[in-house]
Amino acid sequence: MAPADAPDRRDARGVPTRRRRWTDLLVAAGTAVVTLGLLLGLPPLDAMDPDTTDTMGAGPGFPDVGGTAWTLLAITLVAQSALLLGARRAPRSVLLAVGALPILLALVSTSAAFGLTALPVVVAVVLATLRVPLSRLWPAVAGSAVLVAVGTGITWAHGSGAMRSGVVSGLGASAGQGVLQAVGAVGLPLVVTLIVRSRRELRAARRAESDARTAAADARTAAADARTAEAAALAREQDARVEAAVSRERAAMARELHDIAAHHLSGIALMSAVVDRQIDTDPDGAHEGVRQVREQSTAVLEDLRRLVGLLRDDTPAETVVETVAGIVDLVEAARTRSAVELSVQPGDHPLADGIGPLTQLVAYRTVQEALANVALHAAGAPCRVTVDDRDPGHLTVRVENGVPTAPSVGSSPSGGNGLRGMRERAELVGARLQVGPTGDGGWTVELVTAREARPAADTSADAPEVAG
Repeated sequence: MAPADAPDRRDARGVPTRRRRWTDLLVAAGTAVVTLGLLLGLPPLDAMDPDTTDTMGAGPGFPDVGGTAWTLLAITLVAQSALLLGARRAPRSVLLAVGALPILLALVSTSAAFGLTALPVVVAVVLATLRVPLSRLWPAVAGSAVLVAVGTGITWAHGSGAMRSGVVSGLGASAGQGVLQAVGAVGLPLVVTLIVRSRRELRAARRAESDARTAAADARTAAADARTAEAAALAREQDARVEAAVSRERAAMARELHDIAAHHLSGIALMSAVVDRQIDTDPDGAHEGVRQVREQSTAVLEDLRRLVGLLRDDTPAETVVETVAGIVDLVEAARTRSAVELSVQPGDHPLADGIGPLTQLVAYRTVQEALANVALHAAGAPCRVTVDDRDPGHLTVRVENGVPTAPSVGSSPSGGNGLRGMRERAELVGARLQVGPTGDGGWTVELVTAREARPAADTSADAPEVAG
């Protein structure tokens, strides 16, 4: 036996199997109770009115309770009710069987209560019509109507005495009564059930249409929510892009500000320290140092003004792009602070030929930052700047200083931005940056950047080979 908490099976419409069985049992039991109750109640009622004549004609009246005719009729009614239990599985077969049983009863016994056998036929018609389409049910309905008409005709012919004049004439005289009984037991229930079924299907169609509209509305709402979520996601993505762009611009501005301030202000700090020592012993040298401080201050103000002009939209700005050739002027300006030697090793092509403007700016800023670090951290140390342009595939810029011979001027407590800026610039153009101490206690900064195009004078790769 299945456990009590096991899930019940359901049919195609979702009705539990257990409920269907109880419904079939109640229908069959109810039909049996009603027909047997009428069979028990009609004889006493008929006996209470002696003036009532038999509706079937001058034949036998209602059978006595417990008699043979009564018992056979009761068995037929119970058998018809029992057949209704299978109306869900085989409605057409049950309909024919329920209509055929009264014929067997009419052949062995007749009584005025024979009409009670039409009640199970009515129930069978209703059950079959609710469960089977009329296009497939009509042969069973027609057959059941014929069986009801035949059974009623036989009973009425025996009861009215029409059989005395012959079987054919008796059946012909009772045909009308059989047809009326068939119309009442089969035709009317069929029409009423079809009307009820059509109304039920109409309600189901309207309910399905309403559900479809609700589902469509839910789908539209979900689509609108999806579009809203997509728009929000796009807005968040756009905000993220803007924030990333702002972060990149901030980093670029920080690098530019650091390069400008570190280069010029380190020179100003160094020259101010020299002026402080010369002001009493060497007034002419002190005056020269003050003039250099003024020049450096003017230069840093010009660079800052140019940078601010680039950031503002309402004022025209003068844009000056530094190149590798500008390293010469950069070294000349740095010689006012320390001993700097410049070595340019050109190749068979113009200086920095095939190096893009952004890469040349990176090389310029790298040398500028390296010279500023030498002035701040390696005071008095010899410094050498080398621009090696001999290789046709890349350009090398190197800044190397020796051991410092004077105390350091000092730096910002948050130092390290210069080296980080040089690395970021090198990564931006795909260059290789090497920074670190040398074997003799100095420091070196080397930037190697590839050329974007072959130098104009380098035609060896394209020259044809000549046979010896």
